[in-house]
Amino acid sequence: MTTNPRVPFYGRADVVAALTQHLDAVRTHGQGRIVAMRGRRQVGKSTAVDTFVRSTDVPYVFAAGTLGAPTRTQVADATEALTSSTRPLPGTEVTQGLSLQSWRDWFRAIEVAARQGPAVVVLDEFPWAVAADASLEGTLQNVWDQTLEHLPVLVVLVGSDVAMMDRLSEYGRALYGRVRPLVVDPLNPAEIAQALPDATPTEIFDAYLVTGGYPRLVTDLARSDGGVSQYVADSFADLYSPLVSTARFTLDAEFPDSPAAARVLSAIGANESTAPRFNDLIPAGLEDAEVTRYQTATTRALRVLTDDKRLVTTEKPVWAPEKGRLRRYRVTDPYLRFWFRYVDPSLELISRGRADHAFGRFERDWSSWRGRSIEPVVRESLARLAFDDPRLESVEDVGAWWTRDGQTEVDIAAVSRERTVLLGTIKWRPGGAVSRREVEHLRTAAGKVPRSAAALFAAVSPDGGPVEGADLTYRAADLLAGWRA
Repeated sequence: MTTNPRVPFYGRADVVAALTQHLDAVRTHGQGRIVAMRGRRQVGKSTAVDTFVRSTDVPYVFAAGTLGAPTRTQVADATEALTSSTRPLPGTEVTQGLSLQSWRDWFRAIEVAARQGPAVVVLDEFPWAVAADASLEGTLQNVWDQTLEHLPVLVVLVGSDVAMMDRLSEYGRALYGRVRPLVVDPLNPAEIAQALPDATPTEIFDAYLVTGGYPRLVTDLARSDGGVSQYVADSFADLYSPLVSTARFTLDAEFPDSPAAARVLSAIGANESTAPRFNDLIPAGLEDAEVTRYQTATTRALRVLTDDKRLVTTEKPVWAPEKGRLRRYRVTDPYLRFWFRYVDPSLELISRGRADHAFGRFERDWSSWRGRSIEPVVRESLARLAFDDPRLESVEDVGAWWTRDGQTEVDIAAVSRERTVLLGTIKWRPGGAVSRREVEHLRTAAGKVPRSAAALFAAVSPDGGPVEGADLTYRAADLLAGWRA
């Protein structure tokens, strides 16, 4: 694999550093390591690991699985990769032109190379190779225990099937106790700032809400002539633009045989209240048995979306019982939240060349929608800032609080084990700060929040300064600093 030199590489210093540390340990101790790198499609896993191998002076092989290909094809492609890198593994030149018969033969070739010095072995799209040969995990485990573990080789297994890659380290699996996980997330706001050096902190957070930090979308935005609004307008004019099409490709890959999960995800993503009425997904006029079947499918789909796919987050108010019924759902990925809100409902308009109507929906709704969508991002930013702020040093979780009837809600509730440390209000509107009246409203609501007698009060807005009645104020620039720490 080669990285396109025309595509900039942003962020990922943490991923490259983690892989470098693993390789340093392999070199120092002469013992092998297996790293299981997982992350959603399009987050830049392959580019990050390719950047890593090219930054070292160690021989490497970068092989990739192929969706739907039989094992003989997978092994043949992996054999060809042995000699095609810029620093091929020593001794593998003898395999050129040969057809290794199995993955065991291929790993034996890796063993020959590793006996001559440190080596890096990357198996990209590992789940696709496993799908073709269910014994692949067992084969790797067997060869690993016999020889590779005792040689200076770093094996990096890369996969977009998050659930499958996570299960590699479960008890009962062939590689249990042998793999070290490495999660690759989309670019965070600080990494997006590298791609948009002229953008203000507020504009960077806007970019994060629209692109979700997917490198392809961030790069596309960085190349556009205008800001986020112009980027959205230009993207809506092309049905196959990255902003319009990336989510569709991701969803098709994640749910090829699960229409119930796709329906539930769409309902959560499109619902402003984050508490969708799942019964609305049930067609009218069904018999009781069919209604029960739909309800069961919805329950199972929610479990898949939250536990396996991790595309949906379940939220509950701080201090609420873990198994309490007061909960709401949110699509975890900011880009998918944007896509379900603005792109999915407008696909027909976009396909008919009416991008102006689709963009009109965005323009009318964007200001209010981003005010809601920024809330989980603000909470995560404050959780990061709390590590270095003595006023918040006891904070263990930053969430929200709301009443069952929904009449009272506090945007920010930072808690320690014993008490509510901080309560805050978020007003993410252009050019406007939090008002004194809004802080007074926050203080009134605080009387209902458990363990909040000594809580500090915070006001959060894009560019606002100190507010009467607020102990702390945070601007977009302050929040961005939390991601750079």
